[in-house]
Amino acid sequence: MQEKKQEILERAKKAIMEFDDRAATEVAEEALDAGISPAELIEDGYTAAMNEIGELFAKGKIFLPHVIAASEAMQSAIKTLTPELEKTSARTSSKGTIVIGTIEGDIHSIGKDIVATMLRISGYQVFDLGRDVPIISYVEKAREVKADIVASSALMSITMINQIQVEEQLKEAGLRASLKTMVGGAPVTLEWARRIGADIYAENAGDAVNKINALFRDKNLADPGK
Repeated sequence: MQEKKQEILERAKKAIMEFDDRAATEVAEEALDAGISPAELIEDGYTAAMNEIGELFAKGKIFLPHVIAASEAMQSAIKTLTPELEKTSARTSSKGTIVIGTIEGDIHSIGKDIVATMLRISGYQVFDLGRDVPIISYVEKAREVKADIVASSALMSITMINQIQVEEQLKEAGLRASLKTMVGGAPVTLEWARRIGADIYAENAGDAVNKINALFRDKNLADPGK
């Protein structure tokens, strides 16, 4: 069984790396038939491949159309997995409202899209603001939906500076004390999260879900490294 699972995970990665929607969906169907956890397939198969895609893009070895094609292949697979994942999430009682977006000045959205998908699958209400999101939009949406968490992703070091402004403008709007903030993205670190005062640092989609689940179990979470 372990060999079969590993073979399916490798094929899942290959489908994304080759931008193959049909293959990605077929692997998802086969994984469900084999009893493989959809969450594990997403994390160790599709997401692992998307991380490689992101690295290749950053190095200039592939271009934006390739990134979009890979993302679309993953989304096709997730559509197949979602019904089974929703069965699991229905048994999860810790739910909340999350506002998420890629920070102003940054047009990359792969990581953010994966996190938003995984959070929805886990039973959270997610308001995805998209990419290149003005700081004020986080504030306005957080106020509108009474957000429990405001999450921002930055894929470039020159844009992650704007995550400071999310913290500051939430404070100015009188909202910061009533919610938690989460930051993530390739250049973002735990040290950066602590420096700007964010509550949660998420290294990847799985880490984001685990830490938000922990947050709702413990409302007193104070250290972004927990």
